[in-house]
Amino acid sequence: MKPGLKTACLCWIFLASSSQAGVFEDDEARRAILDLRQRVENLRQSQAASDAALQKSLDGINKSQQIVRDSVSQEIQQESSRLQNALLQLQSQIDNLKQSLAEIRGEKDQLLREITLLKRGQNDSSSGLDERLVKIEQRIAKLEPVFFQLDGLEFQADITEKKDFELALASFKKGDFAGSIISFSAFLRKYPDSGFKQSAMFWLASAKYVKREYADAANQLKSFTGMNESHSKFPEALLTLANAQLELKQSQDAKKTLDELISKFPSSEAAAAGKERLSKLK
Repeated sequence: MKPGLKTACLCWIFLASSSQAGVFEDDEARRAILDLRQRVENLRQSQAASDAALQKSLDGINKSQQIVRDSVSQEIQQESSRLQNALLQLQSQIDNLKQSLAEIRGEKDQLLREITLLKRGQNDSSSGLDERLVKIEQRIAKLEPVFFQLDGLEFQADITEKKDFELALASFKKGDFAGSIISFSAFLRKYPDSGFKQSAMFWLASAKYVKREYADAANQLKSFTGMNESHSKFPEALLTLANAQLELKQSQDAKKTLDELISKFPSSEAAAAGKERLSKLK
């Protein structure tokens, strides 16, 4: 074969090969594009399906939320209604209690008034009964005289006299000298002829001496010593009289009183004290 022809053949073969290669490459490209498009379409459809599923899920969630909200709102309304009803019932009960309390207070006040009236009536009855009992006791005492022995004396007296005397003496023994002065003075005014009179005078004078009422004490003791010398307090009365006279600066009268004490009751304790006092005066 001629060189020119050979060359021409080689060129044609190369061109043909190149043309076939180009066609082959275009087909692959088209297939690749189509495949890519298919993938894109698949992705789009998949995305669309996902979006639809997501939207459906969101719709379901929103619907569920709405159902929950509606349910909660309904429950809240129901609970609120129940609470309001309960509050109304409670307020009604409170009002009823207030009314009941007011009625109870009214009944209590009425009972207190009735109790007060009853107590007043009982006190009046008790007072009247006590007065009647006192009168009966006084009548019995007058009808049935009682004999007493006190401070070496025997005498007849009333029960009430004895009680009043003992009350006055109890005041003296407790150290209530002012009270005993009042009590003994009242006793002597009430029972001027009582068998307890001389003893009452002695204790009255003793209380006044303790209270430093020396003049009254001396006068009371002088009246005492002008009565029964058999009284067991006679020596003590003379000694107390002498002491009162000394406090009043009546030394001569005190000496006479002490001499009388020593001469009449030489063995008494009061006489021993009188001798000591008299020795100091001399």
